Amino acid sequence: MIRKAIIPAAGLGTRFLPATKAVPKELLPIVDIPTIQYIVQEVVDAGIETVILITGKGKSRIVDHFDVSTELEEKLEKEGKKDLAHALRRTSNMVKIVSVRQGDPRGLGHAVLCAKDVIGDEPFVVLLGDDLVDAKVPCTKQMIDVYNKYKKSVVALMEVPDEDVSKFGVCAGKKISDRITEITTMVEKPKLEDAPSKTVIVGRYILTPRIFSILEETDPGKGGEIQLTDAMARLMKEEGFLGYEFEGDRYDAGDKFGFLQANIAYAMKRPDIAPRLMEYMKQLCGKK
Repeated sequence: MIRKAIIPAAGLGTRFLPATKAVPKELLPIVDIPTIQYIVQEVVDAGIETVILITGKGKSRIVDHFDVSTELEEKLEKEGKKDLAHALRRTSNMVKIVSVRQGDPRGLGHAVLCAKDVIGDEPFVVLLGDDLVDAKVPCTKQMIDVYNKYKKSVVALMEVPDEDVSKFGVCAGKKISDRITEITTMVEKPKLEDAPSKTVIVGRYILTPRIFSILEETDPGKGGEIQLTDAMARLMKEEGFLGYEFEGDRYDAGDKFGFLQANIAYAMKRPDIAPRLMEYMKQLCGKK
């Protein structure tokens, strides 16, 4: 049974400077909810019991967001803002949060390794803190179902345009169903001409605990960082590895355009905002 999830959140968020100089990128809002809260909600809806946040310098506010805020809740109650008070209580009661400090950020593989003692000897989920998937069935739940059936590590897959291939870990293999691939090749951020396909790994992983000992033996790769993809490639050879083409819409909230896309998409699901937003977008389009 998969009970724990790791969310690496120690990155500097340089793509959103100067906004992220004082505010962690994971707390930038999608409408009025921090990006990372959507990620945590996804794992809660998938039955996860414990979330391990991998944090770094200046990231304590992420942990604070999920903490109890009694004084603010009481103030809102007195002012008659009961809905807001309830929303705050719900956030602090979502799931058990464990914070682990990544003192020297050395890549995604190193961030995952930092959670070794908390995870123990059991399979777990990894979710990137700025990678949103809007789906009827949570993406994490879809992947857990695949893991439970095949008992192999699973990554989320999607196909991307040529110009984006070099930004991701790329994989190829043999289809065993409409959405599941038995992966035989993994390459971290290859040039387009060297890529085995245009099918890439996005921010959802289910991994067996064997990955920890492999990460401990993995040398720094691209950018001088410990690459999770390099360790997964070895795990693939030892235990087998699956790729799953998830159902849902993915938004890269760590990218300026993706962040705007996510805000528009999630706002359009809100009956209190959608009609006005739609009218405003029509007006903007009419001015061109």
